Amino acid sequence: MSELGAKLHGSWRLVSFEMELQESKERTQPWGADPNGHLIFGADGRMMALVTARERGPGGTDAQQAALFRTLMAYTGRYRMEGDSFIVKVDACWNEAWNGTEQQRFYQLDGDMLEVFTAWMPNPLAAGSAMGRGVLGFARE
Repeated sequence: MSELGAKLHGSWRLVSFEMELQESKERTQPWGADPNGHLIFGADGRMMALVTARERGPGGTDAQQAALFRTLMAYTGRYRMEGDSFIVKVDACWNEAWNGTEQQRFYQLDGDMLEVFTAWMPNPLAAGSAMGRGVLGFARE
């Protein structure tokens, strides 16, 4: 593990989750101003992420369970460092389509603050085929 990768080791608390549109640079908070979650980088090379909207009700009905799924992101796997990014070989995930894939995330580290960016991709929350990315802010715990 690189020295820079070692600086990511430990637990990080989610402080922001935004979706940014590539063309306009507009940012929205799809899960509100106070999302919930954690990101953990282990010295053993495992990463785990759990991100949810803060305001979530119980899942007693099919519709409530579907709403819970739409406000959740969770995955884990072995990670490696490449330049200003980390790449996770996903082995367990809330979205079965990600299992077995490699998910690349770009990051900027500033002391005890970490900003993580997804790659630009068609944004499922935007009309048409607008390109967007997730921007997540974390504070070291």
